[in-house]
Parts: sequence; structure tokens; C-alpha cells
Amino acid sequence: MTEFPSSRLLDKMPGNYFADLDRRIEQVSQSGIDLIHLEKGSPDQLTPDPVIREMDRALRLPENQGYPPYGGKRNLKEAIATFYAGAYGVALDPETEITVFAGATIAIAALPQALLNPGDLMLTTDPGYPMYFICPSLAGAGVYGIPVRAEDDFLPDYRKIPKAFLSRAKLLMLNYPNNPTGAIATKAFFADTVAFSKEHQIPVVHDFAYAAFGFDRQRPLSFLQTPGAKEQGIEIYTFSKTWNMAGWRLGFAAGNASLIRSLGKFHDLAHSDVFGAVQDAGAATLLGPQTSVRKMRALYEKRRNVLVESLREIGWDVASPEGSFFCWFKVPEGYTSETFTKALIEEAHVAMAPGIGFGRGGNFYVRAGLLEPEDRLREAAERIRDSGILTPVRE
Repeated sequence: MTEFPSSRLLDKMPGNYFADLDRRIEQVSQSGIDLIHLEKGSPDQLTPDPVIREMDRALRLPENQGYPPYGGKRNLKEAIATFYAGAYGVALDPETEITVFAGATIAIAALPQALLNPGDLMLTTDPGYPMYFICPSLAGAGVYGIPVRAEDDFLPDYRKIPKAFLSRAKLLMLNYPNNPTGAIATKAFFADTVAFSKEHQIPVVHDFAYAAFGFDRQRPLSFLQTPGAKEQGIEIYTFSKTWNMAGWRLGFAAGNASLIRSLGKFHDLAHSDVFGAVQDAGAATLLGPQTSVRKMRALYEKRRNVLVESLREIGWDVASPEGSFFCWFKVPEGYTSETFTKALIEEAHVAMAPGIGFGRGGNFYVRAGLLEPEDRLREAAERIRDSGILTPVRE
């Protein structure tokens, strides 16, 4: 077979760090070993029945058989505005301050290309979601990961950004509740973010993927709730986690009209719009009862408690996340994230994601998802205890 070269741009882009991990896990699974999968980030629950029923109704409508309108159907954008007004007290213009796309990944990849020029920098946190470190290269831009630490609740201190990087920064990407750390943003932090954005004229993008999941009676804040935030940035929201609609591919962005316009223009050139029936189902989801969301929040909180308590009982002193459906655990002394992940898979038959895949700041952490039933979470702790890997042998 003839081999054709990739573009120079593609050749320069890093591969998916977790692809090698997935291959290793697949090899173990194919050997007949029962792995407990805590490395995953895809919801394990079903889409609520009312959403499916609305989809069944909407897909039969003649209006949904053709191309959907650019930027999203009017009824969905109005539902988004209603949802944000009720949930967060934020007023949005459906036509100028909201745009719809096929999942949040579309926006995360598109925004650097829509807003950055070659040589510019995007700021984000380190550790952070891996796509944040890759997508700016599509625009010939770079990334500076602001180091965040447990003692600062994994919130960045903008004063510590080196001037050489700050002078080139043209975009700030945040994500709270955070993947991978489970941290939640505070009012004071978002107020500092607005002030930082205004001072340096750096637009803010807040990825609100885990908006529904705050624990211990904490309700995650929308960035747009902060006074002045809508003038400085946008928020990305996805239906994937809140309503278990990961396969439906539906998301939206809301906020600053100029940023929405730029994102919409790029999207119109590079992507197709979301099937109209999916948009109708999304509108009904936003406007309907949120009972399923409350149940999901309680389910993840219970799973968090089970996993954290079970691991502490076996002698692994792990931290308890405030939100999302991820736990961010410091590895036992003597390990790195990669060596401990290897030991987990090979000795305990438990899979977690190595923290180094989320940035240099994750080198001594692993990420565990709360996407397995409680009995499997307890079993994971038992396997780790029985494997003896918490006390590594030193030469």
C-alpha cells in the first residue's frame, strides 16, 4: 500500500497520550483478566426516558428532515436562555449570545483557531484537560499551563504567570468543576479572573462540562454569574454529563457576543449543524423537570464517599473531590503516576489514568472516575490492599 505523508501541522501535533494506556488495558482484558475500569470518563448511566421520548417525537417532524439552521434552532437557544436565567440568574440574548454545536469538543478545538494567531499563547491550568494543551497548535499558537496545587485548591494564581508568557497570552481556558482534580471555583476566584481579563484584555473561556456535580451541598458556579463576566468571556456547556447524553453530541456556548460570533463563523465553515430532533430533545431537557440531575448528583456523591472511604480504610490517604465525577489521588511514596498506574493494572487489576497525561503537575497523581457501581469501587480498594502495592519494595 502506498504511504502518503501527513501535513507538517499534523506531524508536529502530539499523539493521544492515553492511546497507549488503552492498548495496554485492552491487552490485559483480552487475556481474560477482570479489570475494574476507573480510567474512563464516559457516563455509565442511561439517558433519561423523557429525553428519549421527545427525541422520538421530534425525529418525525418534517422540519427536522432538512438542514438545521446555522448556530442552532431558535427554540433550543430560547430554552438555553431560560435555563441560564433560572439556574444562574444570567440574562442571555438567544440570537447574539448563544451558539449551538455537536458537543463541547467542537468548541474547544475551534476556539483557538477562531481567536489565536501564530505565536500567540493560550493560558490554562496544569494539570488540565489534555485537549487544552493540543488544540492551540491547530492555530500555530502555544500553551502555557499555570501550575495549580492542592494547597491552593487547584485554582491558578494569575500573579505567578511569567511576564514573557503573559505578554503573548490572547486566551484563557478554565474548567471548574475541574477535570482531572475535581476542584470547584469560588466567587473570589471568578472575580479575580474577570479583573485579570479586563486588565490584560484576554478573553476567558470557561468549560462548564461538570456544571451539575458539586458535592457536600456545594453548587458549582457559572462563570457568567460573576459581575462583568459576560463582557469578558463565554461559557461552554455540554449535555453529555448532566443528562447522560454523551452519544447525542450536543453542546452550546453562551456569553460575550463577539466571541460567540467568531466561534459561530468558524463553526459554519468547518462543521455541520446538529440534527434538529436532537436540538428539540435538548430544548425539552432544559425546560423539563431536573429530577434525573438531582439523582445523578446524589449517585456520584455516594460513589465518591464509598471510594474515598474504602481507600482510606486500606491505608491510602486520598483527598476527597468537591465536584465533577473524578477523584484526583496523590500516589503513594516511591511511585510516579506512570509506575503506580502500571502497578495498579498489573498487580491489582484496577485501571486508573496516570496524572502525567494531564500535564507536568500531574506526575504524582492518578485520576479515578466514579463511573462504576459501589460494589466495584469497594472491590477496587480490596484488590489494591491485597496486591501490596501501597508499600513498594525499595532496592
